[in-house]
Amino acid sequence: MPAPRPLSRLTEWREDRIGDRDLTRWPTAAGAALVRVARWLVALVLRLLPPGPRSRVADAELPWLVLGVTAVAGGALAVLATAASAALYEGVEDGEGITGLDEPVLDEVVGWRTPWLDDVVTAYTDLGSVRLMVPLVLLAAGLLWWWWRRPTPAILLAIAAAGSLLMTVVGKHLVGRVRPPDTLAVPPYETSPSFPSGHTLNSWVLWILIGYLVAVRTTSRRRAIVVPAVAVVLAVAMGLSRVYLGHHWLTDVLIGWTLGTAWLVVIVTGHRLALTVRRWPARSAAEAEE
Repeated sequence: MPAPRPLSRLTEWREDRIGDRDLTRWPTAAGAALVRVARWLVALVLRLLPPGPRSRVADAELPWLVLGVTAVAGGALAVLATAASAALYEGVEDGEGITGLDEPVLDEVVGWRTPWLDDVVTAYTDLGSVRLMVPLVLLAAGLLWWWWRRPTPAILLAIAAAGSLLMTVVGKHLVGRVRPPDTLAVPPYETSPSFPSGHTLNSWVLWILIGYLVAVRTTSRRRAIVVPAVAVVLAVAMGLSRVYLGHHWLTDVLIGWTLGTAWLVVIVTGHRLALTVRRWPARSAAEAEE
């Protein structure tokens, strides 16, 4: 087995730790298996290349390959999970399970409404709209790129946004669930399919990923805890705002959180695998699998 390259050669800018946690360490059996698959993939790609290009492959290019394959494979699974969530809609009509809470919860929050609170929540939920979410995420990506001195944050955010948008579109198309009636909603009213909640799914993925990227780069333990925690609180509040305003059923929000969490796991795993692969010289990784 080849010896790992010194950490100092890998990360002039800090990227592989959150506090004392080394993101390139995989203590579980499942994690070790993922690393073996990643190294097998590196070796396979190198073997498929002609001798000339193979000799010119830079070690720095291989982590991006691993990240890309992880995102594509994980994205396919996430879309399948979104399609599978259509089965939950069948329970909506029967009023079974957690879906039986949709109408009682909405009826309850209608009683909480006041004109000033409606205005505050409406202003907040607008942050999750495409009109405002896109520039906010682009601004965050630009600032993180500048802070990291590398494009990794922007690339991860682009992958995250593409996947969450695809899951939202697929879910709405397959399920086609009708939103709560306008009589129970706060204007402006929305007419697109209700399931899953796009505001919830997209804000959950993108805001928590931003929190993760800050935690990875910072050397402050407090910041590494506070920023992701604030991101989670803001993302939860976004989902709850959709129910409060009557723009979504509770189930739409819960599935948005569930699918978003699954997609975040894929992205973070891909990033960690890329960091892990980057510790091994490309040619040595190929030889280790022969």
